[in-house]
Amino acid sequence: MSDSAPYEVDECRGVLRVYSDGSIWRSTEPSFKVPVHDDGSVLWKDVLFDPLHNLHLRLYKPASPSSSAKLPIFYYIHGGGFCIGSRTWPNCQNYCFKLALELQAVIISPDYRLAPENRLPAAIEDGFMAVKWLQAQALAEAADSWLTEAADFGKVFISGDSAGGNIGHNLAVQLGAGSPDLAPVRVRGYVLLAPFFGGTVWSKSEAEGPKDAFLNLELIDRFWRLSIPIGDTTDHPLVNPFGPQSKSLEAVELDPILVVMGGSDLLRDRAKDYAERLKAWGKKIEYIEFEEQQHGFFTIDPNSEPASKLMLIIKTFISENSC
Repeated sequence: MSDSAPYEVDECRGVLRVYSDGSIWRSTEPSFKVPVHDDGSVLWKDVLFDPLHNLHLRLYKPASPSSSAKLPIFYYIHGGGFCIGSRTWPNCQNYCFKLALELQAVIISPDYRLAPENRLPAAIEDGFMAVKWLQAQALAEAADSWLTEAADFGKVFISGDSAGGNIGHNLAVQLGAGSPDLAPVRVRGYVLLAPFFGGTVWSKSEAEGPKDAFLNLELIDRFWRLSIPIGDTTDHPLVNPFGPQSKSLEAVELDPILVVMGGSDLLRDRAKDYAERLKAWGKKIEYIEFEEQQHGFFTIDPNSEPASKLMLIIKTFISENSC
């Protein structure tokens, strides 16, 4: 029996450390230390949506909506390679403030169980539970009036950033394949922001991308190593939609999907291929690429010109698919 002290074997952005004995350390601080811009123009609150796993979501709505009509609901599922991130992180909260105001929508930002303590499919299951929670609110006689008085349960859009985009895709497949009816909740479309897909064969953008990219290949591999089920590979169906063990999506009834990528994102080729394959099968899917932008550009600098253009594109997508 060795008396040597445990040593670090994996580290993610300074907020997650995994040690040789299997122990894990998580920081209570976010990896993105930016000020929270809460000026009172958006109201927000936290809600427990899964008591079993102590999971919360954060609700946002404009303090002074631009009309008296009920607002569409827009899920924003945070990223972090399935290993890090939270609805409470300032970069997530600031982006949700912006989404609520500019989309004039109720924003739902759920947490989900993180790897490596909870490997896939835990995060996908939690994303589904967050949508089922909304259905329960729509059906409950004693539902939270903070939400029900503002929200239109017939106009729901599910969005996710990076790992959250992967969750969004898997929810689209699950719901499109005939999962339990969510009525009166009606999902109208999905906005996949730099969705985190993988595979055992590198794409061209992964293999040739800059080593100093915000999301570089080493970090991509580390996130997958920590999050996929033990013994599986990155061709797991939840990771690679077109892997050798993945069921064909050709017959799945998918709601409209908007895929957004930065041109300098190492994940670009996978997302573009995803959109092209689905479009070839007749799915209603739109692919938008922002030249020279990196992974997560819209939350890194939500006031930039590309981020502002993206917000208009999302707003148009919601408008076009709300009927």
